Amino acid sequence: MASGSRVTSVNFEIFGKVQGVFFRKHTEKTAKGLGLVGWVMNTPQKTVQGQVQGREEKVAEMKKWLQTKGSPKSKIEKAVFTEERAIPALTYKSFSIKE
Repeated sequence: MASGSRVTSVNFEIFGKVQGVFFRKHTEKTAKGLGLVGWVMNTPQKTVQGQVQGREEKVAEMKKWLQTKGSPKSKIEKAVFTEERAIPALTYKSFSIKE
């Protein structure tokens, strides 16, 4: 981690057409590309939930991606971010898709 860069954690839930459109796979690829860790999973309510952790500015990029891009076939209606906070250290080793 670069000095002066805070480590941030945020939970997310994405609403819309986000299941069956490779949303989790693209989320994993994007998060890893940004050097973030955490997880993503489908919910029974047809949303996608997860958590990302990493450098504050990279987490901000990921949030923007989750709100505006997603996977090519997804249709994001709403992105809800909760429990955004600075953390002393990363909780996860990598970014994974939970079943």
